[in-house]
Amino acid sequence: MSGRQRIAIVVGTRPEAVKLAPVVRELQRTRWAEPAVLTTGQHGTVVRNTLACFGLRPEIEIELDPPAGTGGTTGAGPVAELTAGLLSSLGSRLRATDVHAVLVQGDTSSALAGAMAAFFAKIPVVHVEAGLRSGDARSPFPEEAHRRMIAELSDLHLAPTRAARRNLRAQGVAADRIVVTGNTVIDAVVAASRNPCHRTFPELREIEQDSAPLVVVTAHRRENWGEPIRRVGRAVAVLSRQYPDVTFVVAAHMNPSVRTAIEESLRDRPNVRLPGPVPYDAFARLLSRSVLAITDSGGIQEEAAAFGLPVLVTRDNTERTEGIDSGLARLVGTDETEIVAATEKEFAREGVLDARKPDLPFPRPNPYGDGRAARRCAAACGWLLGRAPRPSDLTDQET
Repeated sequence: MSGRQRIAIVVGTRPEAVKLAPVVRELQRTRWAEPAVLTTGQHGTVVRNTLACFGLRPEIEIELDPPAGTGGTTGAGPVAELTAGLLSSLGSRLRATDVHAVLVQGDTSSALAGAMAAFFAKIPVVHVEAGLRSGDARSPFPEEAHRRMIAELSDLHLAPTRAARRNLRAQGVAADRIVVTGNTVIDAVVAASRNPCHRTFPELREIEQDSAPLVVVTAHRRENWGEPIRRVGRAVAVLSRQYPDVTFVVAAHMNPSVRTAIEESLRDRPNVRLPGPVPYDAFARLLSRSVLAITDSGGIQEEAAAFGLPVLVTRDNTERTEGIDSGLARLVGTDETEIVAATEKEFAREGVLDARKPDLPFPRPNPYGDGRAARRCAAACGWLLGRAPRPSDLTDQET
């Protein structure tokens, strides 16, 4: 087989941009691949900005009209309408393009629509970060159902961990269709944390120059919208009063209603910073020098592990069980008392609040990978298309 193989990389959200950017860069380094980034507009312009952190720009852009009151975030609307619109738009683009494979990542509406559109066009589907499972089809909603459906449509499953591979095998996926790669977010967050400080964001510069211990807080999951997110905000307000020498950085979601819910209890707290949505590279630097993360984000559970950072997960369950098992993460839900008590326990550990970045006594190695996941993903795509040997799986000894 001669000529380059054109691979469409579907990117709809900021986490997808983060986790797929290292794969795109690795594909660009090969002699056989011609990667084309296709953005769906699910998270609006933030995706373009995040790709730019990695020196990338979309080749194909889909624009969907965002629902009213969402701050331009298409993904904040009803899931059924979003998925239907994405499927129609992606189907048209893929039919009009000579594509040899389609890469999707994770469990978003963009990923599901991309997998479905490729399947209908008889184009091989590669699923990055395949095999995550919570065991409850309705939690997280709709992601758990999305990832199960994507597995049924995929030709190649790039599992981030051995646990994810076991989940895929339990679903009936053939062993020879699975490659354990590690999680590409480890590649991404370490690279992004080394980018220089943003001169165009004065408040971010002030935060980065702050010598106080930092706690990063985020909240965005659909199942937490409304009162659960408000409870998280009230818990942070309590903590900010108890620990006046700690700086709490609340990195807000793009959706203004989600942002308002968490920020409404925090606006008058002198040691709470509300910078709004934070560029990814700046956020990676914040994580690298924080002492704790409080979040409902799946991606942050993984990113924090790259820096040995403990995470309080404001959810009732998580598909990132490796972090729980290693002691890096702890489920606390959205109860105010639980969040406060868990934070107090973390702060009580010797040395945590004594320096900007203490030595955290967490196990090594990183349960999510070794920072070479993107290289394995690119090699696996080449194997699927007959252009490269099959890569070796990431082993327990390498994590």
